[in-house]
Amino acid sequence: MTSATPPADSPEAQTDDTDEPATGQQPPPPAPSSHLRPRLTWRLVVPVVTAAAGLMFAMSFQAAQGSDLRADRDLPQLIMDGDARVSAKAAQLDTLRTEVDALSKTSAPSDQRLASLNERADALAQTAATTKVRGGALEVALDDAHRTVDSLPDGFTADDIVVHQQDVQAVVNALWASGAEAMMIQDQRVISTSAVRCVGNTLILQGRVYAPPYRIKAIGDVERMQRGLDGDTAVGIYKQYVDAVGLGWSAKTLGNVEFPAYSGSVDFQYATPLQ
Repeated sequence: MTSATPPADSPEAQTDDTDEPATGQQPPPPAPSSHLRPRLTWRLVVPVVTAAAGLMFAMSFQAAQGSDLRADRDLPQLIMDGDARVSAKAAQLDTLRTEVDALSKTSAPSDQRLASLNERADALAQTAATTKVRGGALEVALDDAHRTVDSLPDGFTADDIVVHQQDVQAVVNALWASGAEAMMIQDQRVISTSAVRCVGNTLILQGRVYAPPYRIKAIGDVERMQRGLDGDTAVGIYKQYVDAVGLGWSAKTLGNVEFPAYSGSVDFQYATPLQ
């Protein structure tokens, strides 16, 4: 009988160490192909971030031009600079308007219709406040209370120690109602349609910003205007806070003074409904 066991030197009897592991050992798991992804991602992201940072630096340099891009942090100085520019432009406008008026009267062709319109404009000039006015005047000054919040009596807050928009409006309306012929707030001539607005403890008037104390001057019958202030309900409420928390208040006669002409726009601006 022939044996079924192949000879030791036959190909069938040889073992393949590369195909089968030794007894009791497991082959190592194959390396995952995803281990290359983080490296590939960083290789793509780093150039993009570097390019974006370089672009931002270049834009900042172009915008700054050697100046401080954060200069607007000094808000009070920014407001004062803007107010100075507006004041300078207003003075320039007044000068040019005076020159135009003078040239129009001397050089522009005239006819009966134009002459009639000029006469009508001259008659309305005082009412429109486009001419200088001189006369006896009364000055009212409003100021914030010079005290701290923690020193206030019970029931009062920080809003009670500052001058508000309605306080300025109360004085202005009382003076107009008692016969004021011309009025100024701070250093500007105002008319009956001039808007008085306050933001915090600052006053915005015709594009310019002011801090307290607020000074309102009016030309007219001084005694009558004083009586109007004394009898006005809104002004009386303000005076109660003067006594309670120390808001500033003064009213004095100025004698004979001159107010400049109003140089702002006289066109009406009004709200319109949304369509």
